[in-house]
Amino acid sequence: MSRKSIVWLASYPKSGNTWTRIFLANYLLNRRTPMPINEVHRIGMGDAIARTYRMAAGGQIDTTDPVATLALRGRVLQAIVGNGADVNLVKTHNMRDLAMGTELVPPTLTRSAVYIIRNPLDLVLSYTRHYGGTVADTVERISRADNAVAGDANSVPQFLGSWSGHVRSWTKGARFPVLVLRYEDLHDKPEESFSRLVEHLGMTVDPERLARAIGFSSFDEVSRQESTASFVEKSPISERFFSVGRAGQWQDALPSDLVERIRRDHGAVMKQYGYLG
Repeated sequence: MSRKSIVWLASYPKSGNTWTRIFLANYLLNRRTPMPINEVHRIGMGDAIARTYRMAAGGQIDTTDPVATLALRGRVLQAIVGNGADVNLVKTHNMRDLAMGTELVPPTLTRSAVYIIRNPLDLVLSYTRHYGGTVADTVERISRADNAVAGDANSVPQFLGSWSGHVRSWTKGARFPVLVLRYEDLHDKPEESFSRLVEHLGMTVDPERLARAIGFSSFDEVSRQESTASFVEKSPISERFFSVGRAGQWQDALPSDLVERIRRDHGAVMKQYGYLG
């Protein structure tokens, strides 16, 4: 019988998933000095790492082929829960839905999830820096039900859907507990928000440890580290992974027509999570 040990750390891309994982790495390992950002994988893994799909296949596969990689997804997730741990933290940008008939987030293997949500008005700016194209292209992409991230040598394809659809997929109707954290609250109310995360994982909050982990995962700290050693998760087309680190940047950078398009396409979900008055 499969163990329900996966705790998904889920988000649309560029919503604070990496920040959350850096905090957890520092908190769970009770670091006395900041965890090197390139060692964050020690407390969890991603569900799109090409190497794990090659291991599941027992040889080389085309990691850009969604059919081939989806056929192996169940085997990859079974291998994760097969390690016998009570909790396995797994990062994902996939929606909680079917892709070509494959259940991307099987409840039979899932203990719970943490869903990190960010105002799409800010998200589109970070998304564009990471994936390229224009901001207008990104605004169009996050409104499409078939939006996906293509596979390459390092990552298999990831199935996002639209921003609103992604949020709804994770926050409605799940057969397991889902903690929703807003990027903006992690920024403005870190003690309260990260405490909720620690408690969701079944731990008692240690205030001193919490404060230290929040400091070690701050934008200033991770940006300082990236200045001395390139971050492995940085996109090859972007100058930096940690580039702005604040909420509300859209007010100075996003053209009014794109603001209106996003509000028109995603207004219902934005209002639900406090992004529209």
